[in-house]
Amino acid sequence: MNTDQALLKPITLAGGLELKNRVWMAPMTRSRAANSENKPFEIHEEYYTQRASSGLIITEGSQVSKDAVGYINTPGIYSKEQVEGWKGVTKAVHDNDGHIFIQLWHVGRISHPDFHNGNLPLAPSAINPNEKSYTPEGFKDTVTPKAMTLEDIKQTIQDFRNAGENAMEAGFDGIEIHSSNGYLLHQFFSATSNVRTDEYGGSIENRAKILFEIIDALKEVMPEQKIGLRLNPSLNGVFGMTADEETIPTFEYIVKKLNEYHLAYLHLSEPFTDVSEIPYLVSHIAKHFRPLYKGTLVINAGFDQEKGNKVIEEGDADAVAYGSLYISNPDLVERFEQNAELASPDKDTFYTPGEKGYTDYPTLEEIKVG
Repeated sequence: MNTDQALLKPITLAGGLELKNRVWMAPMTRSRAANSENKPFEIHEEYYTQRASSGLIITEGSQVSKDAVGYINTPGIYSKEQVEGWKGVTKAVHDNDGHIFIQLWHVGRISHPDFHNGNLPLAPSAINPNEKSYTPEGFKDTVTPKAMTLEDIKQTIQDFRNAGENAMEAGFDGIEIHSSNGYLLHQFFSATSNVRTDEYGGSIENRAKILFEIIDALKEVMPEQKIGLRLNPSLNGVFGMTADEETIPTFEYIVKKLNEYHLAYLHLSEPFTDVSEIPYLVSHIAKHFRPLYKGTLVINAGFDQEKGNKVIEEGDADAVAYGSLYISNPDLVERFEQNAELASPDKDTFYTPGEKGYTDYPTLEEIKVG
């Protein structure tokens, strides 16, 4: 058993939360909250508990309001029923010596009127992302969204605050703000999706303003050391996002300003696509942003065991968040410890209801017994 790997060393977050390793479970939409309240239930408890050996579990994105939803069967964190459902999850994870943050989510324009009683989804500006939205009736083309009023923005900030308060009531160790992957906050950051002329548009500072107002609002209901956030600086050509010359400077500004806070962590994604031919984007995100951020830095996307150990050993990240590997390997930490073979996930069951492809992947121990 190789426990001297960088990935398997403990880490303590700001605020004193002690994590047993640096193998974190990345947030992944799994669409299993197939009930009228969009609340987690027993199947979620089992899924997350199976993965409790992770240093930190970050849940799937959970909508902060009804306005925030954009996918079928995703759990929320805005109602009493949802809070009660999440209480079962956090208790089960904690009872199994795990730690868990919830990702707070608003999809913005990557939604569809079918989710909003025919009303347009909200976005910084009325610009259609020209993507597909997976609705209860299948894939449909996205529409031109409604440009948010100042009142809409204030309400959204309040929705994040309420969701954070609910997360604390539900027993989470902290929250992650989903400000990534072309969703609402990322839409504000980008000059190609945000053409506002008020205090939330124009300059880099204005386009990033909503994020810091959300952090400040969340600080009213929890210690800032329980707040993490996720960014995807070199996202381009997916989720309706188009990068430009100001993209990386915008994220550099955000990351540097985050040093004014004492957050749990900053979670960055390496590029989802090859950006090496795009002169104004960065191909190596961890290496580029590590010198800019003083706190705990977590990196995600495309890492295996070897690459995960290497990025920590080289000092470019403090932990690695694994996505699809955690779908098919609930005991990923134990497999890394034993340098064991990893199971491959079934992509056909990533977003389907029920246990298949969700809670039925066996551990190494179960395979041996079987």
